[in-house]
Amino acid sequence: MSSLIRSAFAVILVSAATGAFAADKISIRDYCDPNDPGWAPTGGCVLKDGDVTVAEFNALLTSVLSTAVVGHPAWRFQPSFVETEPEGAIRVSNDGGRPHTFTEVAQFGGGMVPPLNKGLVEAPECASAKVIPPGEHELLRRLAVGTHLFQCCIHPWMRALVKVEPEEVR
Repeated sequence: MSSLIRSAFAVILVSAATGAFAADKISIRDYCDPNDPGWAPTGGCVLKDGDVTVAEFNALLTSVLSTAVVGHPAWRFQPSFVETEPEGAIRVSNDGGRPHTFTEVAQFGGGMVPPLNKGLVEAPECASAKVIPPGEHELLRRLAVGTHLFQCCIHPWMRALVKVEPEEVR
């Protein structure tokens, strides 16, 4: 067997063992400005190329709350909709510069940071939400067939819907 074929076979085996072929990906995004010292009191910003200052974040948050749209649009899950199979996996990666959660909730609602929840009833699942630090990821496996709602319990306008159904149904 040639070395090229052996190398390709090794990549296939490693990818299959780690689930690389079966995993959909959801990226947690934000664009905090790492040069803005305003982020420091709440954990800083580790992003290399973000440009949203705390002042811009807060100004937009305040202005959009009055129109019933919540949050800065740079803070988001991408994509916000994923279809997968019951045996599939979803890799949720925090590609932003701030901590976030990816928490399954029965109903979208507010989160764990009161100033970011104006007008929202807190989702009870947020009380025990696991924080995903910047650069880290979580792997979701074996979701039941059906529709699953996920939100960030820090920034509750960050939402995603995951639809799980067998391939023959789709």
